[in-house]
Amino acid sequence: MPEIKPVEPDPDNAGEGNETYSYPHSKIFSMECSMRKFFTFFFIILIAAVSVFSFFNKKEKDSGTSDLIIYTYDSFVSEWGPGPIVFPLFEEEYGIKVTVISAGDAGQMVQRAMLEKENPKGDILLGIDNNLLYKALRENLLVPYKSPNLDRIPNELRFDKTNHITPFDYGYFSIIYDSEKISTPPESLADLLKPEYSKSLILMDPRTSSPGLGFMLWTKSVMGDGFEEYWKKLMPSVLTITDGWDSGYGLFTEGEAPMVLSYTTSPAYHKEYEDSERYKAAIFPQGHYMQIEGAGIIKGAKHPKEAERFIDFILESKFQNAIPLTNWMYPVRTELPLPESFRAAPKPPKSLLIDPEKLDKNLDSWIDEWINAVTE
Repeated sequence: MPEIKPVEPDPDNAGEGNETYSYPHSKIFSMECSMRKFFTFFFIILIAAVSVFSFFNKKEKDSGTSDLIIYTYDSFVSEWGPGPIVFPLFEEEYGIKVTVISAGDAGQMVQRAMLEKENPKGDILLGIDNNLLYKALRENLLVPYKSPNLDRIPNELRFDKTNHITPFDYGYFSIIYDSEKISTPPESLADLLKPEYSKSLILMDPRTSSPGLGFMLWTKSVMGDGFEEYWKKLMPSVLTITDGWDSGYGLFTEGEAPMVLSYTTSPAYHKEYEDSERYKAAIFPQGHYMQIEGAGIIKGAKHPKEAERFIDFILESKFQNAIPLTNWMYPVRTELPLPESFRAAPKPPKSLLIDPEKLDKNLDSWIDEWINAVTE
């Protein structure tokens, strides 16, 4: 039985385990994922007397001095993510100081905003997607804002017609496999049930992870009424279910399992930085579920004007051009050129989406079905 961790939010500990990043004007620097690595690096820099960098504080005690406080997911602010590039660019262009708080995965980020709804501490939710739109609107977490830059993106990518969320990138969920360990990859969701894939797959929890939720909805859109039964049959193929994408994909690259839930663009990362085509996306003719990520202004934000400027900024070319080689998604400014490595990122023949209104009415019951299936 895969490990399933409880995800009930604890209001008394809502701020624990989150990381705060303050980005100095006009400086781009990489952020270490562990505090030990960070202080080692900082100590070396001090001894060498090369330069002094501003650094982040996990306790968030300085966030109140910022002109803009942004909540986002962990990988966005990692040393390889868009954060170290786009936040300093925004500060330089607009003269607005930014503090970024990573709150886990996108689902955990929304949970945090829900806990703080009566006394919001952030200004922006960055990374909320089409599958979490229903929850943000139901909980009244955001205020509408229509950016003058919205006309730069195609209508089909504007998943929120109320303009509470402005899209900035999109991609397709996929099963990524290690071609050195799997010679015959799955060709459909049904193929994942085959005995040869026993304990071969790493997935994410749909209650805390946006990829996890996306995969659950992918299976629902394909399997329909047979959704719960499919998950019961799938569990022998699953090694573990992690809270978020970071931990799941990390286990995959460490060799814990030969398949993982990710995106069709993941192979482009390995091609770009490792010059390797070892990891490949399994493409299913039945279609792949689509994710569109966006940002919204938190209701009751203390810096609403600065927040509007940031929403404008995410649709500017400076931000959009950073997306492919850092967030490994497609920019919503579809006229912008893609890196050469994206030739390793196959686009599926069919895109799958569930209507937000249908999602709003049914998701809670689908989650219950999923829990019943994976814990049976």
